[in-house]
Amino acid sequence: MDLQLRGKTAFVSGSTQGIGFAVASTLAGEGARVIVNGRHQASVDAAVADLRRAHPEAAHAGFVADFAEAATVERLIAELGDVDILVNNVGLFGLAEFESITDDEWLRYLEVNLMSGVRLSRHALPGMLERGWGRILFVGSESGVNVPADMIHYGVTKAAMIALSNGLAKRTRGTAVTVNTILGGPTYSHGVAATIESIAAAQSAPVDAVKASIIGQNHTTLLERFIKPEEIASLAAYLASPLASATNGAAVRVDGGVLTGVL
Repeated sequence: MDLQLRGKTAFVSGSTQGIGFAVASTLAGEGARVIVNGRHQASVDAAVADLRRAHPEAAHAGFVADFAEAATVERLIAELGDVDILVNNVGLFGLAEFESITDDEWLRYLEVNLMSGVRLSRHALPGMLERGWGRILFVGSESGVNVPADMIHYGVTKAAMIALSNGLAKRTRGTAVTVNTILGGPTYSHGVAATIESIAAAQSAPVDAVKASIIGQNHTTLLERFIKPEEIASLAAYLASPLASATNGAAVRVDGGVLTGVL
């Protein structure tokens, strides 16, 4: 299927590895010019090189910015220019007891998980509306709907992301611009893989056994395995395309069935 993305320019935040890079690579494979982002020059350069090697037909590029630091984000936005597709992917996650989460940590999560999307969308949306076409995607989580007790700070920011996306979609009424959120489930991203490998090493257990044990604790996962980043990316590419013109203001699940028990 041709997703009709040839000639489009996309910016994907937090995209040097994991879900973000999978989205960037999938968009590039569909002919889009992709601008990646990471916190370190070396990782950005490596991601751009990988894209150019695999998809040499477009002039892929990259920007270094840490979304926990507003000043670096301002510099990125000043240099970014117009984009046809904005994928708000960057985010923090981690387990923590609610009572132990400090105000500073709450603010850090809000800064990265929510304000990154606010700032980038504020930059990109006016131009999309003026040009008459555009796509804004938020890579969210089922945790924004079913907030986990041991990740309340994360879940709250993902819930806010859904609200932001829904509100922005209402700004696009009668246009060919859309704003949607992807609700991902347990995904074997780079960060999750590193955590599981660490647990496996500490327990002297095979990595596959630890993966199966962790996913087995989630009894509502119909998929019964971790989602692959590429599976999230496939939905993102479709929603970013002209083929998804009738999908707007939606929170679309690619969660492996993890929400089936939630009304």
